[in-house]
Amino acid sequence: MSDLESLYPFLYSDTSDLSAVLAQVRASTVAKAAEILELRREVAARDGDRIEACAREAAARFGAGGRLFAFGNGGSATDAQQLATLFLNPGGPAGPAPPLPAFGLANDTSVVTALCNDVGVEVVFARQLAAFGGRNDIAVGLSTSGNSGNLLRAFDEASRRGMLTIGLAGYDGGKMAELDSIDYLFVVPSASVHRIQEAQTTIYQVLWELTVEEMAHVPRHTR
Repeated sequence: MSDLESLYPFLYSDTSDLSAVLAQVRASTVAKAAEILELRREVAARDGDRIEACAREAAARFGAGGRLFAFGNGGSATDAQQLATLFLNPGGPAGPAPPLPAFGLANDTSVVTALCNDVGVEVVFARQLAAFGGRNDIAVGLSTSGNSGNLLRAFDEASRRGMLTIGLAGYDGGKMAELDSIDYLFVVPSASVHRIQEAQTTIYQVLWELTVEEMAHVPRHTR
């Protein structure tokens, strides 16, 4: 049975009963929604206080003139880009807020492909952090497995530069859970890539909202 068939068995059934297929679709959708809601509750109960503490530290870095660098591979690269867009967005949950400098390190295809081709995919994020990162900056890496080698290397580079390091992972955290170079690691305890990424979206959305709220109490550095 293929992965797609295991997720949506009703699409591969021999039944021609439309009402039965629709009932299966509804049941599948309800089950998935219940699963992600429960997972989000679990993450909130376990990590809510740490997300709030992380937001305070991120706000302090931004207030000191820092920037946020987000990175990931594949679908996590898309999430990293969305995370950066949130911080650049001049709107805030409590009203207008100033945009905060944030960058997605997978966005520049020329840089990414040059590093992958000329050096190796393992340095694609670390090299960029080495070039741009400073002690007031923030590094956020997203992975579903927690085992991406280029993220592990990037976190070590960011930590050496004194950056605030934030990791989002799934399963049991993978190799990211073994690193001393991640200040805040938020693990979504699931083996489903779909549920992991959905919960990670909620984590970084909340992190953004809390950071914006904290910025109201932080003096802003002028470059």
